[in-house]
Order: sequence, then structure tokens, then C-alpha cells
Amino acid sequence: MSKPRLTVVVCSTRPRRAGAPVGAWFAALAQKHEAFDVDLVDLADLSLPILDEPEHPALREYQNDHTKRWSAIIDSSDSVVFVVPEYNHSFNAATKNAIDYLYLEWRDKAVGFVSYGGVSAGTRATQALRPVLLAVKAIPALESVSIPHVSTLVDGDTFNASDGLEKAAFVMLDEIDRRERVLRQLREGERR
Repeated sequence: MSKPRLTVVVCSTRPRRAGAPVGAWFAALAQKHEAFDVDLVDLADLSLPILDEPEHPALREYQNDHTKRWSAIIDSSDSVVFVVPEYNHSFNAATKNAIDYLYLEWRDKAVGFVSYGGVSAGTRATQALRPVLLAVKAIPALESVSIPHVSTLVDGDTFNASDGLEKAAFVMLDEIDRRERVLRQLREGERR
């Protein structure tokens, strides 16, 4: 049996962002965890415009190639981890836009968070994301990875994580693994 697919989504689209090295670090750590086949997706590479589909996402009548690509990525994922910055006490607009493009694709999927920022470590972004994901019927993990003062841990394209951050990541991945197994049964039951 193949491993479940975990998609790690780098949510910041800003130039010189910390999200790209943090996302690469987390994706490599998730591979080491060995419970998942891991894909790393960067919203900056997807270049999703502000939601431009004429029909409601629940209909899955997508007109645009960028939406079809994004839909295929999330549809083929068994769980998702958002690597998300905190902007102004919440998450960034690119993350909300990416979530809003889809609806059914999120259903019954375990979702985790690697948040980052200044002193708050992106925790307010994570808290703001939880109700948004529940609205599309995704299941947020209770555990998360919160990175304070991220700029002090990034050197070029390298994120220098502490042992504590790695431990937090493995705890969250364990939880996502447990939840994914249960949620897979729900998704498979709906397909019958």
C-alpha cells in the first residue's frame, strides 16, 4: 500500500520571504518522518489571481487552468500543511484566496500549520485559519509548529531550526498521520 500524500504549501508570495526556506525545511523533515509521500507546493509558483472563477467552487465547474491545477494538487492530497506567515495579527491574503478557490477538495482532510512571525510566532495566523478551514470541512490539527523571530533563523535559503522546533514538527506529523487514517475511511466511504 502506498503512503498517504502530504502536501506542504508555502503560503507567502512575497519576495525574499522566510516561507520558502521554512517550507523546504519542513518538507524535508516530513520525508524523514516516513509516514507520508511529501510534495512541496509554493503559492508564488501557482500565481493564483484573486478568485476569478464564475461558478461557486462547490460545483467544481472550473474554467481556468490555474484553478484546475490547484484543484488537482489538493484533490490528490490526503493531508495538507500550511507554512503560513502572520501579517497584521492574521494570515496573508494569498492563503485565503487559495482556500477559497476550492471547496470539495478540502473535505475530510487533516490540515497542519507551520506558522512564523515575530514575537507571536504566527500563532494568531493559525488561530484565524482554523474557522476558515472548518468552514470547508477540513480538520485542523491541534498541534502546530510556531516559529518566533523567524528572521533570525533564516540565512539565505537555509532555515536553521532548533531541536525544539523539530520535535514540535514530529509531534504534529504524528497527529496528522493518526487523523489522516481515520479521515481516509470517511473519504473512501463517500466515494462508494
